Amino acid sequence: MTTARKVPSRVQWAWLALLAIALGLAQIDQPYPSVAPLHHGPTLVALIALPFLVSRWPVSDAALGQVVLFLLLHTLGGRYTYTNVPYEEWFAALTGEDFRELTGWTRNHYDRFVHLAFGLLMVRPVLEVCHIKGLVRQAGLWVAVAFVLSMSCLYEIFEWLLAVLAAGPDAEAYNGQQGDLWDAQKDMALAAMGALVASLWLRLRGSRIG
Repeated sequence: MTTARKVPSRVQWAWLALLAIALGLAQIDQPYPSVAPLHHGPTLVALIALPFLVSRWPVSDAALGQVVLFLLLHTLGGRYTYTNVPYEEWFAALTGEDFRELTGWTRNHYDRFVHLAFGLLMVRPVLEVCHIKGLVRQAGLWVAVAFVLSMSCLYEIFEWLLAVLAAGPDAEAYNGQQGDLWDAQKDMALAAMGALVASLWLRLRGSRIG
């Protein structure tokens, strides 16, 4: 992987522009304005920081694309507080079928999907940073998996602290536990599973990244 490039490529600027547009659109007729800043504030910070981070750690277009794809999924979830992402209505409009009847699901699983996506999408970017830092491939994969696990853990701790400090409907709307006592554990397990699948895929490819 070359580290000579010090500015984002055109493709990377396009990814960042797409995220900026999506973040702006998510604020139009915001259905849950009381918790919108909690969801979209960190994404805005990431959007501002990413050009500087890419300049310091010049990852590939694909790696940055995976980071932006995760942030796009989060932006969609943040607009509807995850719990209320209307994918069932979208599915019905496209197919005329009842999604709940087909799957047997009794809760909105968009949050679970995004936790899984975090694991799947973040391994490659972290691995590329490890290569830039001079870590060997095997160590890089372990660091990438550890990064996903630690960030998942820290996020669940943040949700717990939010529930303690901001008890009430806003905390419930943000956390989106939907009455599941083991929601945090399931979310972390899905992120871990995604990271392990991504790591296995990259290991089986057996080619250098970048």
